[in-house]
Amino acid sequence: MRSQRRRAVVASTVGTTIEWYDFFLYSTAAALIFPSLFFPAQSTSVAVLAAFGTQFVGFAARPIGAAIFGHYGDRIGRKATLVTTLLIMGICTALIGALPTYESIGYLAPLLLTVLRLLQGVAVGGEWGGSVLLAMEWGSPKRRGFMASWPQLGVPLGLLLSTALVQIMSAATGDAFLKWGWRIPFLVSIVLVGVGLYVRLKVLESPEFAEVKKTQAVVKLPIVEAFRTQWREILLAAFVRMSEQAPFYIFITFVLSYGTKHLKLPQNSLLVDTLIAAAIGLISVPLFGHLSDRIGRRTMYAIGIGCVAVFAFPYFGLLNTAVPGLVLLAIVLSLMFHDMQYGPQAALIAESFGANIRYSGAGIGYQLASVIAGGPAPLIAAAILAGTGSSTWISVYILGCCVVSLVALVLLPRRTLDV
Repeated sequence: MRSQRRRAVVASTVGTTIEWYDFFLYSTAAALIFPSLFFPAQSTSVAVLAAFGTQFVGFAARPIGAAIFGHYGDRIGRKATLVTTLLIMGICTALIGALPTYESIGYLAPLLLTVLRLLQGVAVGGEWGGSVLLAMEWGSPKRRGFMASWPQLGVPLGLLLSTALVQIMSAATGDAFLKWGWRIPFLVSIVLVGVGLYVRLKVLESPEFAEVKKTQAVVKLPIVEAFRTQWREILLAAFVRMSEQAPFYIFITFVLSYGTKHLKLPQNSLLVDTLIAAAIGLISVPLFGHLSDRIGRRTMYAIGIGCVAVFAFPYFGLLNTAVPGLVLLAIVLSLMFHDMQYGPQAALIAESFGANIRYSGAGIGYQLASVIAGGPAPLIAAAILAGTGSSTWISVYILGCCVVSLVALVLLPRRTLDV
């Protein structure tokens, strides 16, 4: 049992890391590379908006992926769906690395880029539910916050790997980075997928889903059943993520564009700061997941919401000084406060649903936040900056997201497993 529990955690974490590596790699490229390669006919600000627009397509597709793979995850099991999502993501990322630019094939280039981003979103949408459930359902009920936080490590690990490889290739290829150097991190995804598949094929199905099958509690249409019986939980799961999801993509994606173009900060400096913050997340995510088992899931999450709200204005205040040490402090604290929510978040949401509809219900609720929060956030921030020339209203936007999340957290029904 202990060896299988360890194997399930490793399989979930490794696979999720690879998926988020692919997803964040696109986010970094959308901020620094794609505007000039795929949207060169536009003005600088419009090109940035267009690149962030293709990024949003991936977020919009995530609930679709959650619905598709949630159905099969609740019908045939967590393991098989996770192998499929990993393959789709890896193939799409590698194809982006081989995609001709606007200079070669004109408007067909951004069109193909958008299609591949759409498929990436579908894959990530199906990934989260399965990876979290595989780890959580193998764990002890008293340590679910900690166990479910391990797949969440895929975010800082994926961010760390993608940012590091972009920086390494940028330094190694110099002026050739925009010509061909940027493609290498995307093509490397194929190797990473091979590693992920090797690990995931060795893990057994989760005991809770095995019990669902044994007792013949499998639902014919899990998505329909989830919306019929727990529609409130699905919506509240989406809104409770507003304070984590929207600020996060401002903190890791919009900040790269804002820092380089508005504050004239060195690109490599911002990437290094992001690397440091992501590295700290390797400790903080499971730490806050563990603390949620001790002080309560909701208490830990509420503390995180409060910290992001309080930091909304100081964050840009520190960035706008353009002083390297203060910029680093802003980026590190922003992701630390994000991790306060992200650590306990998986268990908080997943525990709100029964095992026979958990993949569908938790997955759709979680991924709906991508449409209302994560996806639009860089677009909204870029539009606010273009319209006002100031970061003040971006801070107001972050504060508003925190208010929405706090209300949703209060309204989220308590379940017996929710401490």
